Amino acid sequence: MDAYKTIVSLRAVRQFQDTPIPDDALHRILQAGRMSGSSKNTQPWWFVVIRDAEARLRLSKCGDFASHLIGAPLVIGIVFDPQYYRGEFDSGRAVQNMMLAAWASGIGSCIASMHREGDAKAVLGVPAEYRMQHVLSFGYPVPQPGDTIEGKPRASVLKRTGRKPMEDIVRYERW
Repeated sequence: MDAYKTIVSLRAVRQFQDTPIPDDALHRILQAGRMSGSSKNTQPWWFVVIRDAEARLRLSKCGDFASHLIGAPLVIGIVFDPQYYRGEFDSGRAVQNMMLAAWASGIGSCIASMHREGDAKAVLGVPAEYRMQHVLSFGYPVPQPGDTIEGKPRASVLKRTGRKPMEDIVRYERW
């Protein structure tokens, strides 16, 4: 898939086939994150790879709307150093790169916010001085996913479906 098509077709995938992610695909995903840009090249991130089912289950309880972690064959915790002013932004850039690299290979993904961050960090042994606000689930999408999120109709959970029209979000020269 070319870069533009990968970008515009990327969507959250919350239901996965029970198929392991091959090591070469995992390496590409991690490499895409590693190669993302960062302010002053600080690279303030670490990626924690989780394949263990029990750890995925425990992490799913650390975030609202995080049950997709349970069925994902692969989860990656995103840890960043908050001493860097742009650490959160830069780790977000790494997340997007990983999600796009996965999607280009037919692997779906979804971000899970860790609303109980301290609990999530304890599951993975992340040192107290670092942040881990998000983890990513990865897997091959099921052919016909249900139209629910956490058992609720998708439209009742999402603020909107579809994308805002271009004319609603773009300004030229000034507001």
